Amino acid sequence: MDFEKYYRDEYIDYKVYSYLAKLERNKERKAILEKFAKLEYEHFLFWKSMIKKRERGSLDKLKISLIILFKYIFGLIFTIKLMERNEKRVIEEYKRILNQFDGEAKIKLESIIKDEIEHENFWINQIKDNTTKYLGFIVLGMADAIIEITGVHAGFLGVTTSTIIAGIAGLVVGVSASIAMASAAYLQSKQSESLNPKISAIYTGVFYILTAVVLAIPYFLTHNMFFAFFSSLAVAITLIGFFNFYSSIIFERNFYKEFLTSSVLILVTATISFIFGELLGNLFGIPKFFG
Repeated sequence: MDFEKYYRDEYIDYKVYSYLAKLERNKERKAILEKFAKLEYEHFLFWKSMIKKRERGSLDKLKISLIILFKYIFGLIFTIKLMERNEKRVIEEYKRILNQFDGEAKIKLESIIKDEIEHENFWINQIKDNTTKYLGFIVLGMADAIIEITGVHAGFLGVTTSTIIAGIAGLVVGVSASIAMASAAYLQSKQSESLNPKISAIYTGVFYILTAVVLAIPYFLTHNMFFAFFSSLAVAITLIGFFNFYSSIIFERNFYKEFLTSSVLILVTATISFIFGELLGNLFGIPKFFG
């Protein structure tokens, strides 16, 4: 049995929860995080008593720093969800080795398993976060922008060889669509008592237009239409991968399945838009006017 590994894992969790508790200003969240830290410290002491060698190297410090960094980048909910995902595996390992203990050690390990399950099934649901609460509207704004703006850019491959025109077209569509999407989000959130319509609209609209701007940037940095398009497409897939990863942790979904589905949808949209734009370009001879 790898007591050293369990000892190190519980130590890392204890240090992270302690640090998160110090950072937290909300009293309710702070109390929850302090409870997490206290329980993890007790688990750490249990495994500490099981081993003679008790060394914690720079790798532990690196892991702790990385998890704390996630808090600043992705927020509290994501960080805890990420930690709890690892604890699911730990719970199964503890259950598997439980019969190898007896007496007080077995009773203590049973208590540890109970604590870990409590983390997963109850305490995690007590922490509320506005970013998570409105995540659906953020994803709505980004996902729609990625698909629609990528489609616009793909369509212009067959309409013009001017990257400036394609970039401007993406921005014009982006601004117009962001207003429409924000309005739709406002009306949608009015049906829910727990959501603020204005905040929902702002999240949707702002993330839509920001995504549109990011996707348009390559068109203003080069005069090669295909290079600009594929650069923008790479950015689109990277963005969708980023949020698929985020939501897969938050909502415990399959990242690879979500990412593959989203990527295929983007590529299909781009292909259809390109074919349609090519047909229009050839039909009306548009490239001659804007090439």
